Parts: sequence; structure tokens; C-alpha cells
Amino acid sequence: MSDAETTTTRASDAPHPLRWTALGLLGLAQLMLILDITVVAIALPDMGAELGLGRAALTWVVSGYALTFGSLMLLGGRAADLFGPKRVVLAGLTVFTAASLAAGLATGAPLLLGARIAQGAGAAMFSPAALSVVVRLFDGDERNRALGIWSALGGGGAALGVLLGGLITAGPGWAWVFFVNVPVGLIVLVSLARILPSLPRAATGSLDLPGAVLVAAATGSLIYALIRAGDHGWLDLVTVVLAAAAAAGYAAFALWQRRAAAPLVDLGLLGRRPVVAGAFVIAVTTALMVGAFFLGSFYLQNRQGNGALLTGVLFLPVALLTMAAAAAAGRVIGHLGARLLAVLALAVAAAGFLVPVLWSGTAAMVTGVSVAAAGLGALFVVASATALATVAPHEAGVASGIVSTFHEFGASAGAAAVSSAAATSIAAHGAQNASGFDDAFLVATGLAAISAVIVWWLIPAKQQ
Repeated sequence: MSDAETTTTRASDAPHPLRWTALGLLGLAQLMLILDITVVAIALPDMGAELGLGRAALTWVVSGYALTFGSLMLLGGRAADLFGPKRVVLAGLTVFTAASLAAGLATGAPLLLGARIAQGAGAAMFSPAALSVVVRLFDGDERNRALGIWSALGGGGAALGVLLGGLITAGPGWAWVFFVNVPVGLIVLVSLARILPSLPRAATGSLDLPGAVLVAAATGSLIYALIRAGDHGWLDLVTVVLAAAAAAGYAAFALWQRRAAAPLVDLGLLGRRPVVAGAFVIAVTTALMVGAFFLGSFYLQNRQGNGALLTGVLFLPVALLTMAAAAAAGRVIGHLGARLLAVLALAVAAAGFLVPVLWSGTAAMVTGVSVAAAGLGALFVVASATALATVAPHEAGVASGIVSTFHEFGASAGAAAVSSAAATSIAAHGAQNASGFDDAFLVATGLAAISAVIVWWLIPAKQQ
């Protein structure tokens, strides 16, 4: 019996008895990876003051992690298929935990930035491999519920990071936004090593290193272009050059995949309607979520005059509703179908984004973003369930890497779009120049509404 057949038999006939415990541990680690973006963002001012970091260095503390995380996930997903997801999960978590310790001990920019890049590499190994484990351990309605839990933790992580970042920075200090990962990472690492089943390798062959270099360079260029567009505009020369380099890199990658003996990605996978639909949904969802997070954060602090810690507390309903909606979506998607659930969720998100346009003030902002977050939480489940429901065991790692990569595309695009649409309001303090917030929320409303029409056409009618 082949490895793929063994995996299929295990999934359908004998579910692993500790699969829910494994899911909880994997979800906790994934939450830690997602938190590490916004937790660190809140700590940047203190970090810069103590280490003497300039604006460029502080920008790379965030961007270095995001770029490495986003550009290496296809490689991490393929490695999970080739070497077994358990090995890659444990290796990725080990790298991330060790790099977190190094970041907390950093006394200057070189070690801190190097540690952040290493954290991104570890996260890129762990995240798609862990999602591959979830897909292979669960089946049917159980898989939908498991993806709901997975999405709940990941979807609420950004908002929770604001609160935790404020608490940690105001308490033990900025270094602890990294140190806190060490005991959590070690506990999860030891526990997963003991209970995670040694799922067999789902694919054979060698790792396509030239393809991995091409796609990592292209993805990194595109994500950096999106990040730069937020600061310098969409028509900035460097932004345009980076986008062109990304397009050339992807073209070269596609040509190489047709020639490679053991390609990194089966290009046919990228042409499947469910995978394309899932990638589209996760990109739109993450763009809207990040956009709402940044808009709400700047509005509550710059216009309403709230401090960072109070802003974090105000974001707690956003995190809770995101997680609750994702968990609920995992239970109902099998009955409603992914297409109808996606349209309903996007309608809820659009309605939420309209609230702060029609009414002003802290209460309206928190209410609107919370309502929108409920819709977006459900969409995280739709994206994963749609893209991964029909993939074979030997494709689970790469398919998970595709979903994770488009997650990072969406995050970068959302931040760039918000920075452009609300530039004057983000730069201003007090009540003046508030129209930029309205413009940005109207853009988010329009994107959600247009996406609802697209997903009704794009998601297969019988996709569960």
C-alpha cells in the first residue's frame, strides 16, 4: 500500500484518537505566529528608543518577518509533502522559538533583524505544514469544524495582538513580546513531538530548489511592492520596478515548473476552480481584515485620542466576534454550502464597514469593525474549506502553502490600500481631515460588495 493510500485509509477508517488535542496545540502555535505581527507593531516605539533604531530599521522589524513568512510558504508546504508534515512542523516551531529568544536578547539592529527573518522562516515552515496536518487528520464535517477552530485562532490573532502588545510593553517591556514565545513554543513543541502522528510522506522526489528560489524572490518582491506602495504610492518608481520584477519572476517560475523533473508546484493545481476561489477569498478577507484593523487603530488613537492600551481593549470585541464567527461557520458550512455562506458573510462585512461612514465616534467605529469582523471570521473558514476540500493527500502541503501565501498577499495589499485611501487622516491628529477614514471605509464596503458577486460566480455551487 502506498503512502497516499495509507493516509487515506487512516483518515476515513480510523481517525486519530488525539486529533482534537493535536489541533488545539497546532492552533495555539499558529496563533503565536499571527500574534507576532501586531504584538511587535505595538512595541516598536519602545524598541526603537531603547536600541536606538531609526525609522527604516523599525520598518524592517515588521516587514522582514512578513516578507520571509510570505515568500517561503510554498517551499514549506512542499517540504511537508516530501519529508512528512510532522518533521516540518517540529522543525519550523524549533526555528521560530529559538529565533524569538534571540530577538528578545538583541542589543542592536543586526541581531534583531536577523532574528526576525529567522522567525519568518520558521513560521513559513510551520504554518502550511500544520494546516496540511489538519487537512489529513480530519475528514467531512469534522474537517469543517477543525478548519473553523483553526481560522478562529488565526483570524482573531491580529486584534488580540494589539491588546497583548499594549499589556506587555506597558508591563515587563518590549523584549517580552519575544520572550513569551519561548515557553509557549517549548511546551507546544514537546507536546506535539509526543502526540502528533507520524503521517507518512505524501509525495516522492526531491525539493525543487531553483523553483523555490524563483517563487520566493517573486513573492518577496510583490509583497515588498505592496508594503512600499502604502508609504510611497502605487506609481512610485521603485514600487513599479518591484512589481515588474515579481511578474518576471513568476513567469520564469512557470516556465521552470514545466521543465523541472520534480516541480515545486503542479501548475494544474493553480488552475483548479476551488483552489482559485479559496485563494481569492483568503486574499480579500485578509485585505479587509488588515484594512479594518489599521483604520480602526488610527481612528481610535489619532482622531479620538485614545491610548494604545485602551485601543487594544476596544479591539477585544473584534477579536472575540472574529473567533466566534469562524467557529460557527465551521459548523454550518456543510449545510449552507461555501458559496452561500461566503455571500452572506461578505454582505455582513459590507454592512459593518458602512457603520463608521454613517455615524462618527468611538462606539460607532468599534460596532462597525466588530460587525465586519464577524463576516470576515466566517470567510476565513470558507477560504480554507473551499481550497482544501478536494485536494489529494500528496497535494495537501502545497495547497496549504498556496492558501497561506495569498493570506500574506491580502495582508500586504490591505495595508497598502488603507495607507493610500486614508493617508491624510492617518497623518493628522484630532478632528480635522477625517474624510480620509470615510473614503477608506467606503472602499472597503465596495470591495466586499463586489467580492460577493465574484464569489457567487467563482465558488462551485456544490463546494462544501
